[in-house]
Amino acid sequence: MDAEVIVRDVMTREYVGVSESDSVLGAVRLMHDEGVGSVVVLRGHEPVGIMTESDVIALVANEDDPMETTVSEAMSKPVLSVQPDRSVADAAGMMAQQGIRRIIVTADDELLGVLTERDVISASTSPSSISRTQEREIDQGDLGNRMGTNGGTEYEGQSICEVCGALTHDLTNVNGQLVCADCREF
Repeated sequence: MDAEVIVRDVMTREYVGVSESDSVLGAVRLMHDEGVGSVVVLRGHEPVGIMTESDVIALVANEDDPMETTVSEAMSKPVLSVQPDRSVADAAGMMAQQGIRRIIVTADDELLGVLTERDVISASTSPSSISRTQEREIDQGDLGNRMGTNGGTEYEGQSICEVCGALTHDLTNVNGQLVCADCREF
């Protein structure tokens, strides 16, 4: 992933917000209606947590009643945030280190959006992740050196480890996460 790709360029600007006092069931219905995997929990305009599908699964596994449980009881907190001008690689490393799939984006205490692991993956595989300067600097000879014998790029067939964020060819599904050989040992 190009270090010049910044969070602002790839983050999801639209997010779904709920209140701490909302019921988990109401929030889940909203998540379903909006087609999202998480909601940002707000106290006024201040983000105080995030409730994800995983939080809801844990709640149900504990046999808690989603109609009687408030979002504040189920949400993940404290909420972690990243600045919009931070590199996507830095944000991805932070997400991997914390074991999270979403991080909110804030500037001057204002919620701007959410960076998801899908945003990170899209940034790492998108042709737009190559900066315009790099595009101008790449001549046909250099481009030829970056292409494999079958016409693919040097990054073809690689994906990101969901634990450490490394780009690799060798990923294995471990407990629902794609992990590299180094992370499988832990």
